[in-house]
Amino acid sequence: MENLKMHSLDGVQRNIELIGKLFPNAITEVKRNGKVEHAIDFDVLRQELSDSIVEGREERYQFTWPDKKKAMLAANAPITATLRPVVADSVGKDGTPGGFDSENLYIEGDNLEVLKLLQETYLGKVKMIYIDPPYNTGNDFVYNDDFSVECGEWRVKSGDYDESGNRMVTNTESNGRFHTDWLNMIYPRLKIAKDMLADDGSIFVSIDDNELNNVLNICNTIFGESNFVGCITWFKKASPSNDAQFFSNDCEYILVYAKDKNIWRPNRLPLSKEQVSKYYSNPDNDPRGPWNSATYTCNKSRSERPKLYYPITNPFTGEQVYPKETAVWAYSEQQCQEHIKNNMLFWGVDGHAKFPRFKKFITDNKGVVTRTLWHYDDVNHTQGATLELAKLGLPYFPTPKPTRLIAKMLRIASDKDSVILDFFSGSATTAHAVMQLNAEDGGHRKIIMVQLPEKTDEKSEAYKAGYKNICEIGKERIRRAGKQILPAGGGQLSFSETQPDQSTPIDIGFRCLRLDSSNMENVYYTPEETRQQDLFSLVDNVKPDRTPEDLLFQVMLDLGVLLSSPIEVKEIAGKKVFNVADGFLLACFDHDVTEETVKAIAQMKPYYAVFRDSSMANDSVATNFDQIFETYSPETVRKVL
Repeated sequence: MENLKMHSLDGVQRNIELIGKLFPNAITEVKRNGKVEHAIDFDVLRQELSDSIVEGREERYQFTWPDKKKAMLAANAPITATLRPVVADSVGKDGTPGGFDSENLYIEGDNLEVLKLLQETYLGKVKMIYIDPPYNTGNDFVYNDDFSVECGEWRVKSGDYDESGNRMVTNTESNGRFHTDWLNMIYPRLKIAKDMLADDGSIFVSIDDNELNNVLNICNTIFGESNFVGCITWFKKASPSNDAQFFSNDCEYILVYAKDKNIWRPNRLPLSKEQVSKYYSNPDNDPRGPWNSATYTCNKSRSERPKLYYPITNPFTGEQVYPKETAVWAYSEQQCQEHIKNNMLFWGVDGHAKFPRFKKFITDNKGVVTRTLWHYDDVNHTQGATLELAKLGLPYFPTPKPTRLIAKMLRIASDKDSVILDFFSGSATTAHAVMQLNAEDGGHRKIIMVQLPEKTDEKSEAYKAGYKNICEIGKERIRRAGKQILPAGGGQLSFSETQPDQSTPIDIGFRCLRLDSSNMENVYYTPEETRQQDLFSLVDNVKPDRTPEDLLFQVMLDLGVLLSSPIEVKEIAGKKVFNVADGFLLACFDHDVTEETVKAIAQMKPYYAVFRDSSMANDSVATNFDQIFETYSPETVRKVL
């Protein structure tokens, strides 16, 4: 059996492996702390890249800021934290409180640490990311980490956290690091997020004027300037701010980057009711439905396209009509005959038009290309977003985004089975929008929401209403929105004229997970540090307050098993066994496991089988363990923790 590694992806080691694939001769071995490790021989690498390396203080084009290297290290450094399930706060697919079968995830904790934990499992699996990070207005926090959650002594040692778990303070211009602190916050999160995007994925970043330029630069650094798709301007206010000192700030921005713009293609948007009535009609009562018309000529001359200069007979007048010699027909004579046969030419209401026009039916319309100016008439405004929360009985969250705004992005950048990530989830607008869109188009989009449990002010209405942190508001919004979306809940919410498709069950729940320290005890003691009375406590390396469910999710993270996978609990020979993803992973964390249990698990032929290091009932079971699996399921990968 192999031991699980129990820590997040080591970004440095992964980069070494990637370099090794390109330049295997640049990989060497060094001895650190008595252990041999792979490392980069930079002399060899320089030789391999001798024509392109920029060294020293040679001038170059780049975007930098104080502590940029530290931010890069923060993205790569592994952590030994975990995610613990919070069943009591979870909601089942059908809205059942305490249900744990939903494929949606709501994760409480510092999003940098959470992203590191999710990085391997969701590598290349996220179709779309939307984030609404702090705007760095000077009145907020760079990252409002004023919360208490124990995630290990390393936090204190890092210097970024105090003993209470508080990491940063209010970011005012007076501290001299106004932009630096914000950039140090956003860089590692975006860097990790990029790796989680699918090759045909994209990211949407909401921002205002304060950091727009810096976000552009930092996204160009991480995603590549060539993958910049556009900057959407959201006209967010229904009325101007007449008390503004200079200008009424009526707009915010949404930057859009593709993982690979050569692969990524946006979905076209459906026509609105207003667009249909404005541009489509059916003056000849064509049974194929409404249509609009396009010119039947092109901008080529007779000399350039002589075969496109031919007569067409007007069926109403019998007249032979020729195009202009400077603008011939757009279609060949053979194609024209097919168009005539299929009643595709329109000669005006009275049949006396000088030239025919080509009928294009609404059923053939592939949708509308997205424009970069989004008006509140189309996607709502900030006041409307606040009203949405008020209608749900949650008027406590400042500056939420409207659901219609997020829904439009989802229509552009997601498919019906996409995984959507929002790691600054706030009031959970993204979750609300995803559930509603699934209800409208029968989709199965899955959401991963990550939010820091930022405390609410004790004087605030939210606190008085019982919401002690922002996560509690976000979770409650999902619960209430889900009840409205279900037919039985009444008050159907709709973003478009399309009626929701109720033929497919909608997942309106979420699995709640909470960031915490590793489930494993720190047992790194030298012999002289270990007292005899401590020996018995070191037999089991699992912390005493951790449940089998806690261990299961740490194992799923370590093995890269999707956290939304179905989980079934079985009893085998009196022991609790978790069946994850229909037999892909079988795990038993009980003590005194007998050969009967081991044999039964082996006979189910899982891809992974995981036990506690101290699980076996006796030495005989431990001795026969591998032989049992070799007999019944030799291909099973066996792990212990």
